[in-house]
Amino acid sequence: MLKIAFIALAFALSPLVQAQTPVSIWGQCGGIGFTGSTTCATGAACVYQNPYYSQCIPGATVSSTITSHSSSSTVSSSTVSSSTPASPPPPASTGFVKTSGQKFMLNGAEFTVVGENSYWVGLMGYSAANIDKAFSDIESSGSTVVRTWGFNEVTPSTQQNYPIYYQSWNGATPTVNTGANGLQNFDQIISSAKAHGLRLIVALTNNWSDYGGMDVYVNQILGSTSHDLFYTNAQVIAAFKNYIKAFVSRYVNEPTILGWELSNEPRCAGSTGTTSGTCTTATITNWISEISAYIKSIDPNHLVAVGDEGFFNEPGNPSYPYQGGEGIDFNVNLNISTIDFGTFHLYPESWGQSANPSSAVWGSQWISDHATSQKAANKPVIGEEFGVTSDQTDVYTAWYNTIVSSGLAGDLIWQAGSHLSTGDTPQDGYAEYPDGAVFPIIQKHAAALKARG
Repeated sequence: MLKIAFIALAFALSPLVQAQTPVSIWGQCGGIGFTGSTTCATGAACVYQNPYYSQCIPGATVSSTITSHSSSSTVSSSTVSSSTPASPPPPASTGFVKTSGQKFMLNGAEFTVVGENSYWVGLMGYSAANIDKAFSDIESSGSTVVRTWGFNEVTPSTQQNYPIYYQSWNGATPTVNTGANGLQNFDQIISSAKAHGLRLIVALTNNWSDYGGMDVYVNQILGSTSHDLFYTNAQVIAAFKNYIKAFVSRYVNEPTILGWELSNEPRCAGSTGTTSGTCTTATITNWISEISAYIKSIDPNHLVAVGDEGFFNEPGNPSYPYQGGEGIDFNVNLNISTIDFGTFHLYPESWGQSANPSSAVWGSQWISDHATSQKAANKPVIGEEFGVTSDQTDVYTAWYNTIVSSGLAGDLIWQAGSHLSTGDTPQDGYAEYPDGAVFPIIQKHAAALKARG
């Protein structure tokens, strides 16, 4: 569904990096291109993690200074010894999540995918402390996985609107932002998620105009508003692959990432509403095959999914999400060899299905139909976005019960909410805060799904 950027909120937030200010526990204190403070808060020491990231770890002592602040610097070897820690160390993200038949697996045991969406956690310029608070709230829901955005495309006219962005455009030329308000910021997101025992599903572009997305590529390179050229034009595909290579290659060896998604909600049409008139389900299926294979060629460790809404391709079906008119054929795409698991979304109100016969009933059937697809393809399928804005407790209870009973592999509700020091995180009518009526239902469901096995 279309998401709101909340630009005004971003302006009100404090800068991500404040030089000379001690870095909070688990915050970044070094790395290639890092320009922030290298001094950790009392009780923590700056410990090298990888060439791009050093972290303030409580109770650690470092025998030599870490100086990885530019591409030409050398990281000196260091010895970390443990004194009595001020707080427990973060859970180690050991092992990559894999699939076996219809299940997710981790280190030989079944891994339950259950959690929330938080597109905003890495894009609003929140302080390290507020990022940690957001992940702490998500952890307390019983979540194991968080889905978030790994994109924000800006142009000279929009760059000033965003405290965080991952790629900037000057005409047809894109530049990946590896600085403190770019990929180094995403390093911090990974670090905080890891500290709370959470895995990440990361979408690499957006069908919609929020945070740039596909239309920026098409407009900047081709000067066109035809959204579907993103899937077919060789120059656009090459530019997207260039971005994928920069982003994905950085995290090839990071197990905190569960998987990559090609896009959030790909369709033939986007926010412009304009297409070339030639886009079909085959157009997007061919693109999925090409891009998923490309990701696998540079990253053999992580799972890959589409990130689509799960629309079926049944022309003549009276229900719009089953008709195939948006260019998605869920069952065909799920059987692509380089797609590891399926995704679907569920917004009956936005899709005109809330009275057909009701959100709870229609949504439960939608869930069951995707569980049937899961069994047929013998691959995991997750309901990775879902929401209603009315009668939430009853509807979510019904949907959660169907997820558990149908055998669906997992789910991620849209969306997480937190009360931060700078105010509440974005509320689009769906956000569920820890003190809200839906939060206990999320917790109960997480426990039930884990117990189901």
